[in-house]
Formats: sequence, structure tokens, C-alpha cells
Amino acid sequence: MSAITPAVLEDLAPQGVLRAAINFGNPVLAQQGQDGSPQGVSVALAKALAQELGVRLDMVTFDAAGKVFAALEEGAWNLAFLAIEPVREQQIAFSAPYVIIEGTYLVAADSPFVAVEDLDQPGLRLAVGKGAAYDLFLARTLKHAQLARAETSAAAVDLFFDKDLDAAAGVRQPLQKVADADPRYRVLEGAFTAIRQAMAVPRDREAGAAYVRAFVERKKAEGFVHAALKASGQADVTVAPQAAIF
Repeated sequence: MSAITPAVLEDLAPQGVLRAAINFGNPVLAQQGQDGSPQGVSVALAKALAQELGVRLDMVTFDAAGKVFAALEEGAWNLAFLAIEPVREQQIAFSAPYVIIEGTYLVAADSPFVAVEDLDQPGLRLAVGKGAAYDLFLARTLKHAQLARAETSAAAVDLFFDKDLDAAAGVRQPLQKVADADPRYRVLEGAFTAIRQAMAVPRDREAGAAYVRAFVERKKAEGFVHAALKASGQADVTVAPQAAIF
């Protein structure tokens, strides 16, 4: 285990409190329990890190990844769980990913679209959650289709319904739940991107970032990440492979 130095504690838990941003906008990673309390793999990792550091955990909850990123400027958190994206890397130091999830599309069951590539055509409009990893990816890569942004990932599905758009982009698992509940919709088999979910700290926290990188690799190797996914009903999610730590 990496040494818990004063610099690590100052970076991750100033005043003895680890403030962790928990994003309910990605239900693969975090969910609300019956009592409203946060649960899921990101919550389990935050609790394990706080226990290892011997500090108190304060979970700051959000309903969208874009809002987590925006809150960085306010100093609202010292640790977050976000997808690795070039735009974010300018301000955030990421660990290697701990899970990999697919970004794909929800479409009408009778739509002509078969592959994710079919959605990049002139005149098509795709609903996305503002600031989500797949929003950032599609904004960077789409050549023809237009994005219609909602405040959250869940709201993007509602936007798709309400405005009769061509598709809703998002994480496969929650989109599949929508399709399973309503035969008028289906999820495309392919993926337009592999979303690499990681732990993150503000860019200038070098000691804290190094500790978190090593922590993530240990938790993957121990089977902790897989067990936390299974416990939260996400056993079909892929745990990321081990990464070299330098």
C-alpha cells in the first residue's frame, strides 16, 4: 500500500474530510437506496478510500456528470468519479479506469437504424445529457447529426420522447431498462465509444493523484470493484484491466 503522507492527506482530505462527488446521473456507478442514501460502486470506493486514509467521508451528490465537472471551480469536492475525457484532463488528474461501459443509442423499434454509424446523417437529431462523457465524445466526432442537450442523462431520454428525436445517446444499461419496459423502443447492439470511468482529483493535487491511482489498481486486483458492482445489481459491467503504475 502507498504511504499515507501529510501531502496525500492535504490533497485528498483537508481538515480530515474526504469530500467525494457522487453522480446519480450514471446509475451504473451510483444509485439512491430505498432510504435515499447513496450506494453503488463509486460509493463503495469512496467509503473504502476514506476508511483507508482514516478520515471522515462527506458525499456531495449530483444528478449529472457535467455538474460534477462544473463544481470543480467552486472547490465542492476533492475526489470525483468521472469518465476520462480530453476536455476534463485539462483540469483533472484521472486514475486508470476502474470500469468500462458502452455508449450507445436508444431508438424507436420501427426505426431504420441498425448500427451506431447509421445515426451520423444530415438532418438527424440526437438527445444527450449535457456535459456527459458521451456528449463530449459525440460533439468531437459527429460529422453530420446534431445534438440536442438536456440537463441530465435521464432528461435526455425524456427529450427524445417529447421532441420525437431520432435517438437518445447514453450508457447502455439504463437505456436497455427503458427498452425492456416499453416495446416501442430498442437499443442498438453496437457502441459508439467505450466510456472509461475513473477516479479523479483536481489537477494540481499530485500526491493525492498518485495515491488514488495506486488505490484503484489495488481495488481492481482484490476483486473489490467486481464485488461492488455485483452488490449494486451491475454485475454485467466490465471491470477495467490492470494498468501499470509509474
